[in-house]
Amino acid sequence: MSGSTQPEVSMHPLTTVMVESACAIANTIHARALFIYADVIQDYPIPSGMLEDTGIILVTHAGSTAEPSAEVQAILHLPPLPLTRMAQIKLAVVMGLSEGYVAAGDKIVCLTGIPALGTVDCIVVLDIGKERELLISAHVPQLAQDIPSAVFEGVLNLAVELASQGREGKPVGTIFVVGDDQKVMQFSRQTIFNPFHGYPEEERNILNPELRETLKEFSALDGAFILREDGVVLSAGRHLSAALASTVDLPQGLGSRHVAAAGITSVTRAIAIVISESTGDVRIFKDGTIFMEIEKPQR
Repeated sequence: MSGSTQPEVSMHPLTTVMVESACAIANTIHARALFIYADVIQDYPIPSGMLEDTGIILVTHAGSTAEPSAEVQAILHLPPLPLTRMAQIKLAVVMGLSEGYVAAGDKIVCLTGIPALGTVDCIVVLDIGKERELLISAHVPQLAQDIPSAVFEGVLNLAVELASQGREGKPVGTIFVVGDDQKVMQFSRQTIFNPFHGYPEEERNILNPELRETLKEFSALDGAFILREDGVVLSAGRHLSAALASTVDLPQGLGSRHVAAAGITSVTRAIAIVISESTGDVRIFKDGTIFMEIEKPQR
């Protein structure tokens, strides 16, 4: 796409300036993608003519009216929660990685804001693989190769919802371990009766919307949820027993759940998503390290 077509729809002047600036930055750095938080600029034309070789990825809350078009490479759906600007970006980036739209070494530009303010007010430029504030680890895992994106995003969205809402008004802390299930089972043991034992697989798949409330209810149980890479929940209340290697350096102040998540992902190909009961933050572990941390969404 090329040209200098300018948007003709009358919008907030700050939004106009921010969109034009983001497109100029994307062209200058040859960005792989421009992430646009569509809920802030629903009536604004997609700036296809303002970009040279950068793809457009719309980011929106589930249930919004955003629709695909010829100019849009993809639409990513965030959980319906009042996320901060940085949480929006973090979730969008990790979903983009899981879908394979972006990868380590790519440069991306993100446009976001708060819908209640009615304007775009934040531009963030990221070099994936070098970024250390949004992407904590220097290692960018190949999420798209290990777990289907729909499964990963389903678990992540559920974790973010649980972190924000808790269960019956009380904060919860739990672990979701996804993928490499046979090896994960070898490095774990059942501490309670498995509430998912004996149920048909289609009824205990994370992609089944009817399962979400059941998972939220069982999130109060001690132990981890174990999911197969296709989204089938194999167990709840599972104790992770993989020892954490002495070479793994976790930030101080993290509790036993985070140590267990680091341990199990250091000896398997699984991904672990941890909800901190004390802070409500969500952390994603891969290969024994924290890949991303998402602060507790606002309520």
